[in-house]
This record gives sequence, structure tokens and C-alpha cells, in this order.
Amino acid sequence: MPTETFEFQVEARQLLQLMIHSVYSNKDVFLRELVSNASDALDKLRLEKLRDDALDADVSDPHIEIDVDKEARTLTVRDNGIGMSYDEVGRLIGTIANSGTANFLKELREAEDEKGAEGLIGQFGVGFYSGFMVADEMTLVTRRAGESKGTRWSSRGEATYTLETVEDAPQGTSVTLHLKPADPENQLHDYTSPWKIREIVKRYSDFITWPIRMVPETADGDGTPEPETLNSMKALWARSRDQVTDDEYHELYKHISHDWREPLETIRLQAEGTFEYQALLFLPSHAPYDLFTRDHKRGVQLYVKRVFIMDDCEELLPPYLRFVKGVVDAADLSLNVSREILQQDRHIRMMQRRLTKKVLSTVKEIMAKDSERYATFWREFGTVLKEGLVTDSENSEAILAVASFATTHSDDEPTTLAQYVERMGDEQKDIYYITGESRQSVENSPHMEAFRDKGIEVLLLTDPVDEMWVDAVGEYQGKKLRSVTKGEIDLDAKGDEQADEEREKQAEDYAGLLGWMGERLAEDIKEVRLSTRLTVSPACVVSDAQDLTPALEQMYRAMGQEVPRTKRILELNADHPLVKGLNQAFKNDDDRTRLAESAELLHTLAVLAEGGQAKDPARFVKLVAERMERTL
Repeated sequence: MPTETFEFQVEARQLLQLMIHSVYSNKDVFLRELVSNASDALDKLRLEKLRDDALDADVSDPHIEIDVDKEARTLTVRDNGIGMSYDEVGRLIGTIANSGTANFLKELREAEDEKGAEGLIGQFGVGFYSGFMVADEMTLVTRRAGESKGTRWSSRGEATYTLETVEDAPQGTSVTLHLKPADPENQLHDYTSPWKIREIVKRYSDFITWPIRMVPETADGDGTPEPETLNSMKALWARSRDQVTDDEYHELYKHISHDWREPLETIRLQAEGTFEYQALLFLPSHAPYDLFTRDHKRGVQLYVKRVFIMDDCEELLPPYLRFVKGVVDAADLSLNVSREILQQDRHIRMMQRRLTKKVLSTVKEIMAKDSERYATFWREFGTVLKEGLVTDSENSEAILAVASFATTHSDDEPTTLAQYVERMGDEQKDIYYITGESRQSVENSPHMEAFRDKGIEVLLLTDPVDEMWVDAVGEYQGKKLRSVTKGEIDLDAKGDEQADEEREKQAEDYAGLLGWMGERLAEDIKEVRLSTRLTVSPACVVSDAQDLTPALEQMYRAMGQEVPRTKRILELNADHPLVKGLNQAFKNDDDRTRLAESAELLHTLAVLAEGGQAKDPARFVKLVAERMERTL
């Protein structure tokens, strides 16, 4: 096949120019990116060979090799891993992170400092192109394991690249960089220098599982010495804590997660006995952008006796801990495992329980010792962690112990349920909460009026998952979790005879209006009654104690589940002038046509006040306009 020339996408050309003109000041990271890609290729080959023993591939000596040619000023990073086919080269290399280039450019321009820009390359999968920071031209030669022909890709980092098929390519991939002249003032080092290569590999890639080899220079230039291995290859999780620095842990985290930030916490776990395994887990300091999407890859890397088995092993941690990254190395699992086998394996289930408890206990320690780091963790991952209150009853107490919530007690300081219970008055028997879209909307809800007047603390729950977990949990330390928008609320002191008498008189006085309104609005509500929760607003709508809230109904429908429409209860504030006027008009006027419209308006206003929608917006606007016209 002849050499073909292709043009880069417009965005890709812009990205290349940014690369060439130094996205980040520390250009050494180009070698880290190329070595990391080579390591991934070796991991994938081992995995493919495990899955398909008939694969025609050489796995006798997996390694990464670095070659330098001082005279030609070239540096080559070579691996004998999985390699790529012609089509894969065109798709993966030629288009440069086809799903992320636009986002990459946008974030790159918005990065305020060099450190912010520095990590974006790995984040959007364009590490291969970091080579153009130090090279005028890059050539890639690759052959996919099991195929007979290879592919050569070449580009000067400008508008085009070339692709051609080659007959004699070895298995794996080699990337050759035609280096720019050294320029120390611009942090462009001499990357043909063996000591510089050793320094970079030791700093960034010492934990790589595969040997990274380089032929050393000889003093007299005679003979070809044996290649030396530059990295220790000793897995960090197998070393004792005092043998590993925080920087080494952080570099492993960055390699695993492709996150440029340092982790919030490192968690080590070693289990011995009948089933042995080691784990090195990381809590990130920032939630990934796709944490709540279906495409988010969750899980940790699974090794068996330091042999890579599976990336993103979902069975090792529950979905609500999908933000945790790391490595688990088991001693007694079979190398030939699949996701189906893992789902049934009792050892895996045992590991998941232990790892889950370890992560939650670590969060509890952070909460007790470092309020600032805990605040960061909860801000980034609190919403997803609360999913466990719905799905993991075994650990719900542990999750509640590390959960905190916005509350009317403070404008900016969240509270735990334990702190809420400590502040409860002697008369208060339940933990009150309200759910909604935002703090502002729930604080201004009519349902909050009596609680605000009496100084009773209410939890302000504004995450969608809050609608579900409060019902799943039900109570805390014997105190019921009770919504201020459901059921009847009576906050008056028990045994207040005067209040009881007044309520009876009002009930008798309003009985006719309540019954008539109930009939008029029967299509939309199940009952009209006087309210004990309103002090300012004329009316509100509430749900029965066992009914689904409108938000929860909507959530179930969005998930494709059919839920019958629930009629709600309209509560009236007997002390409000509008309600008093309605009652008087009901008693005095036999023609109740306009009164029926007023009742309809009052119900719609109550629905709107809690963030709902008018049943018939056009009719509502028409009625309001007519009322306004009469007052002018």
C-alpha cells in the first residue's frame, strides 16, 4: 500500500501548535507519557494472551526499551506489547483524542497557571503528542500482535501526517523523536543524555511493572554492553510504608487515574490468612467530570501475584465508591478470570466488603482529624456517597456517620445527624427535613414558616438522591426522619387547652368552605384542611405521610417506571386575610362562580410556591389577568 497523506482536524492543528510551543514548562513529562503508553500496551498484550491462548504473539520477554542516537539526535521508546493495526493508528493517533480535543483546548485556555495546564494532556488522552514539545518530527512504527503487517505513521506536527503499511515491523510499537537542539534557557534539555533519561524514568516510571531498559554508554566506545534496567519494578503496594515516599504514591495515583492533581488520601490494606491480598487505594481530591454519566469507568485495577488482570474492576468496590482509584493485588485468584467469574467469586465479595469498610473508616478518620480535607471530600463526593444509603443497608450506619448536610442552624456550616440530635429540644421527637432543588428555594418554602417561627432546626436536602435515602433509612438513633412537607405537623406544646379550643372553633367555622373546596378541586386534590404549619402564606400543598413526593414521582418516571399520579392535600392558613375573605364570601354569596375561580387560583399559587407547575398555565394567566383588571 502506498504512503497516504492526511490532514489533521482544525482543532487538532491548534492543539499541535500549543504542544509545539510548550504547553508546560517541565518538558521532561513527554518521556513519562510515552513510557506510560508503552506500559499500557504490554498490559493489554498480557490480558489478550490470557483471553486467547491461540493468539500468535511473543510474550517471552515483555519490556520497554529506550534508545538514543547522539549523532542523529533521535530518541526511541519501543515496546513489544499489543501494537496497533492500520485502522487503529488512523483512528487513535491521527485524530488526537477524538472525543476530547475541543474540551481540552477550552480548558487549556482557561487554565490560570502552568500547573493547571500541565495536567490537561493526560486528562484528555493526548500524551503521545507531548513529544512535539521536544521534537521536530515524530515517527511511529507498530504491528498489532497476531497480524503480519505493520504501520508507519509520521508527522512534523504541522497540518498533515502520513500513513503507510510496512512489511518488516516487529510486534509492538516504537516511537522515534527527532529531537530539537538543546535549549537549557527554555527548559529544553539534552534528551540524548543517558543520565537525564535515568533521572526521568526514576522520577516518573520507577513503579512500572515492566522492565525499562537502555544500553549504557561505554567509556572507550568499544563493544556493546548489556542493557541496564532503569526502574525497580517493585510494586509500591508490596513495599512497607517507610520504604515509599508520598511523591511515589502520588505518581502511581496519577498513572492509574490519569488525574494530574495529587490524591486527597492514600489508603493501604494488607489482608493475610486463608485469602491474601494487598490494596493501595486513593481518594481523589476532585470529582471527574463524568462521575454521574453512564460512560464513567469505575473500579480499581486488579492484579494477581503482580500480573495485571483487569482495568476498572467494578466488582471490588460498590457503585457509590466509584470515585476511588487504586490497585488490588490478590494472591489466590486464577489468572484466567472474567467479569462473570468475579461476580460469583466469594473471595471477591469478601474483598469488596473489607475494602468498603476500610474506605468508610478512612473518611471517618479524616472527618475527625482534618475538617478542611473532609469538607473537600464531601463537597466533591458527598452526593455519590449518599447513594450507598439506598443500595447498601449493611454499611448505612457507617455512611451516615460520615455524612453532613446543610441546615437552618447555620448558613455555611453543614451538620451531621449526631450534631442535629444533640441540639434537639426536649419536646422535639423527630428529625425534620425538607427536599428541593436549591437551598434558597427550600428555605423560602411555605412549609418552613412554623419551623422558622419556633426555631426548630430543619435539614435542607437539595441533592436528587436525598428524595430516596431518607425513605430508605427511615430513622436515626431512634428518631424518625420526617419531611416538613408530608403529613400533619403540630408544633404547639402538648396540653395547651387554649390552642386546642381555638383550633376546634376554626374547624367549625371553616367546615363549609373546606368541604365545598374539596368538591370543587376533587380532580386535583384529595382533601382540604386547615394548616398548623403556615404563619405567613395563605395555602400550601402537602403529601400524605406514606405518599411519594412529586419530585420522587418525576424521578421514577424519568427512569422509565410508571407511577400512578398521587393526589395531594391543600392546607389553608385560617389566620390569613385572603382565606378569611374566602370564608366570608362563601357564607354570604349564593353565586359561587367567581369563588370557584378564586379557589382554583389559590390552589395553583400553593403549587407554584413549592416549585411546582400550574396544571393549565394559560388558564392560570387568564384568571390572574382578569382579577388584576377588576382591581384597576
